[in-house]
Amino acid sequence: MSATGVWADVVGQPAVVAELQAAVAQPAAMTHAWLFTGPPGSGRSVAARAFAAALQCEAGGDGTCHECRTVLAGSHADVHRVVPEGLSIGVAEVRQIVRTAGRAPSRGRWQIVVVEDADRMTEQAGNTVLKMLEEPPPRTVFLLCAPSLHPDDVPVTIRSRCRVVALRTPTVDAVAEVLARRDGIDPALAAWSAAAAGGHVGRARHLARDEAARLARKAVLDIPLSLVSLAACLNAADDLVGSAKDESDKTVAEVDAVETEAVKASLGVGARGPGVAAASRGAGQLKELEKRQKSRATRIGRDSLDRALVDLAAMYRDALVVSAVGAGSGELTLPLAHPDRRADAVELARRIGAEGALRRIDAVLAARTALEQNVKPQIAVEALTVALRLPA
Repeated sequence: MSATGVWADVVGQPAVVAELQAAVAQPAAMTHAWLFTGPPGSGRSVAARAFAAALQCEAGGDGTCHECRTVLAGSHADVHRVVPEGLSIGVAEVRQIVRTAGRAPSRGRWQIVVVEDADRMTEQAGNTVLKMLEEPPPRTVFLLCAPSLHPDDVPVTIRSRCRVVALRTPTVDAVAEVLARRDGIDPALAAWSAAAAGGHVGRARHLARDEAARLARKAVLDIPLSLVSLAACLNAADDLVGSAKDESDKTVAEVDAVETEAVKASLGVGARGPGVAAASRGAGQLKELEKRQKSRATRIGRDSLDRALVDLAAMYRDALVVSAVGAGSGELTLPLAHPDRRADAVELARRIGAEGALRRIDAVLAARTALEQNVKPQIAVEALTVALRLPA
């Protein structure tokens, strides 16, 4: 049975919904800190936001009252979200939220702080949150989200003070159903997108709505069988890095312009008289804004490139499965990460075999690690594509 009210968009997580509903129904059993874990696309932040709405709602999350609507819309006065725009969540941002969270609720039943991608908190930011968790105010709840199959990405000092809620990857059918029901997407396209995204709800919606996203995925999955020469390897690296930069530039261009103009207006840039002095003192603020915008662009580009690498790794994983099981009698029922590219997986398995697929998966994982350690994308990706080159 599908969940209703604020829980309707928590896709394929019946056990999690039941656990959170039980906590809402028994306030005496509530804990002040929760850690939502699960693989990317499993809906950690969606579940946390639904839980926050249910906690503020007198009816436990009916989805129709003012409290539910404002929490889900992100405008509730007593629900605060910390979302990393750049590569990390800094201590200044966390301190400001923690100060607010220490107050009594202004109109809701709780003060609630939702920290998305809590694994991106710097050490100082994590220590600030830890102090609040050690001595929590009576009506404050922290909901931390970490993209992991295990909660190990969050320091044990914080994790030990949280109740862990483990989400799983939703089934393809569950994702397709919500795309068709909630977003009005054609059922056939919804089913294809859900399968192509591997249960990642956000990506499935993006693939279903944006033809450019579908073409970008196709370009990435065309790479393994194209790497027949050194020149082809270097061209593929240029395409991967260039596509990530284009996505980053496109995403941040409009946002950056609006932010910069708003700050300039608040500082009186271009004003005459008394405004001139204020504008000159605001140079530091503009510089700080520029730094944040640059960090955000780097994160978006890195996330885009990482998504492409995950798709590549899954393609080699499909080749490994085909090579290990065989493409004969089991071909029609074999579960693949990219079911629409089964023919490519079969051909790749024939060309590189199981051992070759394993080596290439390791190469992709090594490239992801290199990017996390701030190796220049062009260098890391060129080294990767050369390692992926097909045998003569």
